[in-house]
Amino acid sequence: MPTLYVRDVPPDVVETLKERASATGMSLSAYVVGELRRIAERPTNEEIVARLQDLDRRNGPSTDEILAALSDSRP
Repeated sequence: MPTLYVRDVPPDVVETLKERASATGMSLSAYVVGELRRIAERPTNEEIVARLQDLDRRNGPSTDEILAALSDSRP
């Protein structure tokens, strides 16, 4: 498994990460790896847009249906 070195991490950030790791019963390294994994698994904005563009919208409501629902929901 590769090793990642992170430089210039502010001391207050390190302290916060240590506290959070300790609170979960994890080592600092294990905690940070988990956080990095969580970040890496999150889709980018470009991936979200691509997924939305690929959706089949043929069975969705029409523009008129959406506008009517909005109009009906307003006092």
